[in-house]
Amino acid sequence: MIKNTSAPKLKSPIMLCAWPGMGEVAIKAALYLKDSLPFKEFGRIEAGNYFEAAGIFVKGGVLELPKPMGGVFYYYKNPGKPNDIILFISDAQPNLGSGISYAREIIDFALKHGVKFIYTFAAMTVPIEHTQTSNVWIAVTAKKVMQQFKGVNLKTLNDGQISGLNGLILGVAKNKGLNGACLLGEIPIYTIQIENPKASLAVLDVLAKTLGLTLDCKGLLERAKFVDEEINKLIGYIKGEPSHTGPLSEDEIERIKKELAAFTRLPNSAREKIEALFKLAAEDLNKAAELKKELDTWSVFKDYEDRFLDLFRRSKPNQ
Repeated sequence: MIKNTSAPKLKSPIMLCAWPGMGEVAIKAALYLKDSLPFKEFGRIEAGNYFEAAGIFVKGGVLELPKPMGGVFYYYKNPGKPNDIILFISDAQPNLGSGISYAREIIDFALKHGVKFIYTFAAMTVPIEHTQTSNVWIAVTAKKVMQQFKGVNLKTLNDGQISGLNGLILGVAKNKGLNGACLLGEIPIYTIQIENPKASLAVLDVLAKTLGLTLDCKGLLERAKFVDEEINKLIGYIKGEPSHTGPLSEDEIERIKKELAAFTRLPNSAREKIEALFKLAAEDLNKAAELKKELDTWSVFKDYEDRFLDLFRRSKPNQ
């Protein structure tokens, strides 16, 4: 059920929809946009029926139930432009089987407020290096929609599938007479578990050009540089090198996927301690027990298992 918290008068609004997903491309782009422009909240969706808790949280040894899932609608009056903007940010994607119902409720709300066009955002995994520029792909509800993106550097997704809510919302919108587009930012196939500010930037750049927005993306640029540097360090650790150049093998990609999963869960202090212990264990296998204990403490041994076992494969017997 959607509840309005205010009733703004909006000028031919378009709607942008985002939620967490691969590389956090969509959600980070939406949150950055919300923080960059004076968006105001005007509606909330109470979506308890669409979401099912997969577990509980533990803080200080005490169990806590997860907060109810839902989404928030914001609006921005776009001065001097023909369209105001509605921004919908969902806490998550709904349960399997509930996506269509969730999408219908959101689209009905959009129609109620005069929305004529819907944007969704997603990540698109491609075989590129993380240091490369992210291109943006597009899929639209009708061929005529492509006309409004003339002059914008986009690649067309001619065949394929857009999974989850990104595609379902546009399908529901099309059935109800609305046009829309999904913008997909490229991310390397080995970085799906870590945020990709570079792809979020690419999506925001397309959005700014098509909607006539002026955005200061300095903060996101700095974040993109930081993430690239961290991935470089991680690849160096995995390869046992101070830096990495050249294409990655399939085995290396699999190892990176595992360690990036741990990378996103570990605080910096824990990650730094683990890396220091790996270096010590490489010089003295007696330190491996301490390293194993630290990995178990953070429940990330499976993510580092191949690298841990390599310590023993590479060791030489004492002469």
